[in-house]
Amino acid sequence: MKRFSFLISVVLSGSLLLAGCGGNAAGSSSGPAQGTDTVVVAMDPNSEPASGFDPAFGWGAGEHVHEPLIQSTLTVTNADLTIGYDLATGYTVSEDGLTWTVTIRDGVSFTDGEPLTAEDVAFTYNTVKTSSSVNDFTMLDYAEAADETTVVFHMTRPFSIWPYTMAIVGIVPEHAYDPATYGSNPIGSGRYTLVQWDRGQQVILEANPDYYGDAPKMRRVVVLFMEEDAAFLAAQAGQVDVAYTSATYSDQTIGGYSLAAYNSVDNRGVNLPAVPAGTDGQGRAVGNDFTADVQVRRAINLGVDRQEMIDHVLNGYGSPAYSVCDGLPWYNGASEVAYDPEGAAALLEEAGWLLSGDGYRYKDGVRAQLDLLYSTGDSVRQALCADFANQMEELGIACTLEGVGWDTAYDRALSQPLIWGWGSHTPMELYNLYHTIGDTGSAQYTPYSNPTVDSYMDAALASTDLEESYQLWQLAQWDGTTGVTQEGDVPWVWLVNVDHLYWVRDGLQIAEQKIHPHGHGWSIVNNVDQWGWS
Repeated sequence: MKRFSFLISVVLSGSLLLAGCGGNAAGSSSGPAQGTDTVVVAMDPNSEPASGFDPAFGWGAGEHVHEPLIQSTLTVTNADLTIGYDLATGYTVSEDGLTWTVTIRDGVSFTDGEPLTAEDVAFTYNTVKTSSSVNDFTMLDYAEAADETTVVFHMTRPFSIWPYTMAIVGIVPEHAYDPATYGSNPIGSGRYTLVQWDRGQQVILEANPDYYGDAPKMRRVVVLFMEEDAAFLAAQAGQVDVAYTSATYSDQTIGGYSLAAYNSVDNRGVNLPAVPAGTDGQGRAVGNDFTADVQVRRAINLGVDRQEMIDHVLNGYGSPAYSVCDGLPWYNGASEVAYDPEGAAALLEEAGWLLSGDGYRYKDGVRAQLDLLYSTGDSVRQALCADFANQMEELGIACTLEGVGWDTAYDRALSQPLIWGWGSHTPMELYNLYHTIGDTGSAQYTPYSNPTVDSYMDAALASTDLEESYQLWQLAQWDGTTGVTQEGDVPWVWLVNVDHLYWVRDGLQIAEQKIHPHGHGWSIVNNVDQWGWS
């Protein structure tokens, strides 16, 4: 009872905040006055940027990539995840891939009235290169302004997918940038301005009257940061127009709201250490004798009933995951694999793992076993881990489950399978997971190495044609002979893509959503300027 009372108090405090800002969209359970140009969105508290709305400290970037709204970006990702233009009007790349020349719009101003020039663009990129702890900018040497509307990026190495980086870096004003204060009082040239930020509670954005593009239809956007239970109660009380939720609540109904499900590449997968057990230079356990056998990894991948996981863990709100980039332009459909427990059993038999009377498989007196890890406090990952374990037990593989904190999970995952969440709007996700990069980065959790796969990804980055590079990323997944798919090395087993679910008030028209990346946050409002009431 105490817990319920606390949640109600959260909702009520949210209504008081909204009343104070004059937003009639959150007035009562009867809903907003139709035709208003205000929307109230409840997001996970983790969506609040800890360092404020400063692109140099992660706003718009990181694993929860989204459009920064307050600032302009040079490029954008289209609905199909190809590249379009925002502030940029065009770009060229040199034959060696080491120089990118980008032209930008003339006549754009920041919200303080000062013009935005190529100098500001160069300043922004040189700043994020030295300041960002969220994104990798090692491929950038430096940026310079050739004239007021031309910026030149000098690269340390060819990087064909630079347009995807340009799509997440918001441009800041050189004349008004102070890293100590900008995050709380950002000046930008984007679709919206920040008019109020009550830390831990809410953010209020209003349309930028001087925006160079189409004027936002939704003039006022209020974002409340709420735990999932509180967001559900806020929707029940009519306090919000959009509220994030999960499959846990998908069997509920709320009067005046519908449940919207958006496709994502927010996947859940399991690393399978592909080298024998040992220790690294830091004395940490690495590798796994059982999963080091490629036949075992292929059997595990073949023995996963992904649709069963979607039906029973996600209540139907998800899609089978076969790679880290399902449905994106660089995805290779050869990654798909049909559930085949008999085929999985045959692979284990071929590898010498034979069933015993106790229902488990043994080889040379050693029992087939997976010690599975999941992050403590994540009920979906825990449930997926348990379901995965049950399916593996049916194959004769003994499983243990353990919830761990991220303070120890990273080290332990060097030798044990862990349920991960990935999914980004860039092919670098493939590179980071599958390219041989030594003992750092995401690839260390297999640690996987295939020179042919490496060569395709290196060639993809070195390409001077972005669309041609997609084909090379696809070949890295499977070229007909080798790769990371079922017939290849399978250092990761992908389980499901989690649909992003929201309670949406009747009458609110949310514009078409591009596939969401990992992270259930700001992606929903990427195009909030195009939303409207009917």
